[in-house]
Amino acid sequence: MANKWKIPYWLEVKVRERDVVFVYCGNEFTQSEGAARSQSSWEHVINDASIITEDNIALCCRGCNASKGQRRVSDWLESPYCKIRGVSLETVAPVIKNAIKKGQ
Repeated sequence: MANKWKIPYWLEVKVRERDVVFVYCGNEFTQSEGAARSQSSWEHVINDASIITEDNIALCCRGCNASKGQRRVSDWLESPYCKIRGVSLETVAPVIKNAIKKGQ
């Protein structure tokens, strides 16, 4: 059964096993209601909700997800948000590096 984002359960399990920290900023997940920026959010690396694959689904913080919006990852990494927070090609998770290599 899929969740409300149509991510199948088996894929959700794989992504949760792979993404033990946020894929962009590398921060750890929290469960605190008061720290919305550090709570996990499902991310479509390529901004197409119909692409539900292990290479396109990741967990990131709400802050990074909101900042990235609909931009390509490679463009977003050049943003002031990333520069201030030290998010770069060198610091992102392998799933993000692979997406960038493929032109995202």
